[in-house]
Amino acid sequence: MLALLAQMASVPGSPAANAERAAAALAAHPDVEIAVFPELFLGGYELARLADSARPADCAELRTIAEAAEAVSTAVAVGFAERNTDGTFSNSVACIDRDGSLAAVYRKTQLFGAEREAFRAGDALVVVRLAGLAVALLVCFDVEFPEPARQLARAGAELLVTVSANMEPFGPDHELATRARALENRLPHVYVNGVGTIGGLQLVGLSRSVGPSGDVLAQAGAEEELLVALVARPGTDDERVDYLRHLPDPLDIIGGNV
Repeated sequence: MLALLAQMASVPGSPAANAERAAAALAAHPDVEIAVFPELFLGGYELARLADSARPADCAELRTIAEAAEAVSTAVAVGFAERNTDGTFSNSVACIDRDGSLAAVYRKTQLFGAEREAFRAGDALVVVRLAGLAVALLVCFDVEFPEPARQLARAGAELLVTVSANMEPFGPDHELATRARALENRLPHVYVNGVGTIGGLQLVGLSRSVGPSGDVLAQAGAEEELLVALVARPGTDDERVDYLRHLPDPLDIIGGNV
């Protein structure tokens, strides 16, 4: 499988402009099977602008992306600020299959810093079929915890996809976490981060495709880049280190909280 790692800077507060840029990126790469855009790409990672930039999942801007996806038969994962019916916001990922249908919406469960005041945390993980694969979604801070990825792997995920707006000084954290989540679950991992300065934050890029042995198959730099990368197959040739087959049973702890 080929993936488009759309490491793009958002036009702040301009969902329509960002949707058109995403559509153009899809049209320019008709041979990829899945395209991934950064966290909150549709309106930009500016929490102060949520009232203006948040959109419902059935918005015109996501339909623009869906129509472009259908035209080239490419599945898409794109981050957006979701306006909920109760007036709250979610840090969400629209999962659009290659026929242009909205297959699922994942809402970030592990909110970071000021996000806890701006967003309502999601209460469920998501595995969705995109481009014929069981794809598991994570958003930025989610990837720094082993538990969500492990739950998704145990639920049958074949590919981890993380959309991110990771900023200085946390680039090394995600370099390690993206590889670790792949290795410990023996799953390929597509990680797409934002770039540029937005909302006072410097996003660090370094989007990558990681194989199930934790090896980096392709990586972007720190500037805008539309990187076409190979997505590996899940699993390992060595059953001894197929970790999902050898998960330990829960053990009692002696001497905890001493």
